[in-house]
Amino acid sequence: MVMAALLSACASNPRPRSPQGRPAAKIGAKQEGTASWYGPDFHGKRTACGERFDQEALTAAHGSWPCGTRVKVTLVQTGRSVVVTINDLFRGHKGRVIDVSRGAARAIGLLGPGTGRVRLEVVR
Repeated sequence: MVMAALLSACASNPRPRSPQGRPAAKIGAKQEGTASWYGPDFHGKRTACGERFDQEALTAAHGSWPCGTRVKVTLVQTGRSVVVTINDLFRGHKGRVIDVSRGAARAIGLLGPGTGRVRLEVVR
């Protein structure tokens, strides 16, 4: 019985699964809007995709693109970009289109202002 439990744990799929009902994101799909960032309060907790949130990783939450989607995020104000992996749900709080991790926010210069206008493009 213990052996069966160990084998089933090893056989589990390590890739995060997208929440049901999310259509695949088309490469090249674009979106513009306001971004925000999140980190300390969620660090170490499970994301909607099933992985542990690391506030320094280059990840993000989006309202409709599925888990595993790679998105180029460009902060209009700075012109700086970062590629993030969608690993969480985001319901468009206050009209925002994406919520990036603290690490991603730092990379594009979003930490200080907290929110900013971004251009998104699905790259994979």
